Amino acid sequence: MFEGLRTIVYPVDDLAAAKQWWTRVLGIAPYFDEPFYVGFSVHGYELALDPQGRAENGDGPVTYWGVPDVDEAVRGLLGEGATEHAKVTDFGGGIRTALVRAPDGNLVGVIENPYFPGTPG
Repeated sequence: MFEGLRTIVYPVDDLAAAKQWWTRVLGIAPYFDEPFYVGFSVHGYELALDPQGRAENGDGPVTYWGVPDVDEAVRGLLGEGATEHAKVTDFGGGIRTALVRAPDGNLVGVIENPYFPGTPG
């Protein structure tokens, strides 16, 4: 099901300030820059900033596992006892995500992202 780790999303209160800071720290501009989400491509991984606080309730950053099909991954995770936390969201450009809560209480993100293709098998 999982293709590997892809993305970590940091919830931010001030997107502009966070974007400026991470641009300086990483030394690169974001590859995806919208008012609802900013993503940096860092050596095959994505560091993302979310002003909407996708990790609500103080859960902190969320790590997303790359999957070929978000809907199928969510069905599989729910079948293994996870509960839905955030429905499948289509951000455009082929980027789709969802969040489930594992039985141990941790958030688990899954992401389809054509900018980070699966690892050849």
